[in-house]
Parts: sequence; C-alpha cells; structure tokens
Amino acid sequence: MAHYFEERPQTASRPGSVTLVLPDLHLRLETDSGVFSPERVDQGTRILLESVPAPPATGDLLDLGCGYGPIALTMASRAPEATVWAVDVNRRSVELCARNAQTAALDKVRSVHVDEVPPEVRFSAIWSNPAIRIGKAALHEMLARWLSRLTPDGQAHLVVQKHLGSDSLQRWLNDQGWPAERAASRSSYRILRVGARPADQER
Repeated sequence: MAHYFEERPQTASRPGSVTLVLPDLHLRLETDSGVFSPERVDQGTRILLESVPAPPATGDLLDLGCGYGPIALTMASRAPEATVWAVDVNRRSVELCARNAQTAALDKVRSVHVDEVPPEVRFSAIWSNPAIRIGKAALHEMLARWLSRLTPDGQAHLVVQKHLGSDSLQRWLNDQGWPAERAASRSSYRILRVGARPADQER
C-alpha cells in the first residue's frame, strides 16, 4: 500500500483542493493523492494552527512534514519577514507546497526535500504534525535530527493524538534532554511544547 511518507508515491495523481479557514487566514490549497490528508485539512493540523502562539517575526522557521503546506503557509502568513522551511520526504508534497506558496504570494516559503536544508540553518520555531505512523524508531530519529537544530531560545510545537502515543512521546523527549510539556489539549489531541536541549547549543 502506498504511504504519504514515501519519497516518490506510486499512487496515480488525482489532483484536488481543500480550504483552510482560520480566524486570521483563508487559503485554497492544491492537493493530490499520495500525500497526507488530501481530502481535508487534518483535524490535528487545524488544532495546532488554532493553538500555537505567534511565530517569531524573523529568522528561520520550520514546518517538519509539510505535506501540501497548511502549516508552512500559516507560519509565513503570520511572520511575513521570516524564512519558512517546509520540508518533507515526499517529493509530491514538496512540489504541492511550493505551488501553494506561490499561489498565495508567500515568497519566503522554501519548500524542499528533507535532505536539502543547509546544515548551518537553525530554527527559532518548529511546528509539526509529525508522521507518527512511520514507527517509533523512525519518529524518534526524525525528531532528534530536527529538534537538535533549535536556536537556544527556540521552541517546537508538535500535535499528537493521545491514543497514538502523545504521553509516551513527551516522556521520551524529556528523557533525551528536550524539555517537553503539554501546552494544550483538545479533543483527542495534545500540543507538546518542546524547548532546545542545552547540549545541542554547546556544539
């Protein structure tokens, strides 16, 4: 079965569109088969976008697992002077996100494959609806890779369903040295706020 976390989905293209409506934003987004939640903006993503504080006004921000771009475009709309890196392993997602940013005239969105972000870039904010279904080991590896690139005062906000392991993920993050706390809870979702790990700032 094809998965949205494949690099090149084998699923035949079936273009569509969804609408993202937030109190401060109204976007029409192109979607396609083989990407995450192509028929509607996922509830977890919506809860994240309705719960997080405003992103830093400048600097580099990260949407980890961008899909077709609802999180990245919201970040860019709320922080128009910042550079928003929208990354995904799925190249169909990366292309969709780039097109949606162009359509919305959000020219500071950099939609790229996960391996194309310059290594020196550090992030003052990370927002993510992480791909829990890739498995615990792969999830931990992905989060460690990117959380280690937070600036000293940077914060990540992750949305995770309770029944998919939000509480155990919070414990793992704290055990690994990233201070993590539950910032919000709604329906079956938790928003985890994660701070920078001191050890990462000493390198």
